[in-house]
Amino acid sequence: MEVKGHNGTVVWDGTFITIRRKGFLARATIGKGEKRIPVGSVTAVQWKPAGALVNGFIQFTLGGGNEARSRFGAQTMDAVHDENSVIFVKNQMRAFDALRSEIEQAIAARYAPPVQAAAPASDPLAHLRQLAELHAAGVLSDEEFNAKKVEILGRL
Repeated sequence: MEVKGHNGTVVWDGTFITIRRKGFLARATIGKGEKRIPVGSVTAVQWKPAGALVNGFIQFTLGGGNEARSRFGAQTMDAVHDENSVIFVKNQMRAFDALRSEIEQAIAARYAPPVQAAAPASDPLAHLRQLAELHAAGVLSDEEFNAKKVEILGRL
């Protein structure tokens, strides 16, 4: 997925977030070039939607990064100078929102517990045979065997 913003382009390939900058605006703010960020290094995605009169931005927070809180009304202007942010205008917002969703899903998947394999369904008749063998060997009493047998047959 490739999404072009006002001061850069973000490319998401499922493993890396690549921020590409070229042209005068890039040179005047952050510098032109390319930054590749492994999704495993991203701890948060900050989002500010664009409005009718203001630009929005997407910002990637990295572990160990030095973040400063913006003063009121300066959030977008501070993002212009942040190398992990890309500014977008209102008509680009839908594409950036889709990008944000995909990246956040990838981040969440990294922290999701592994899926456990389902325990194989037990065979009630095989279980009943095992109980019969234990009963015949004298491990189970008649009462214990009959109670378990009724329980197993009741589930069939």
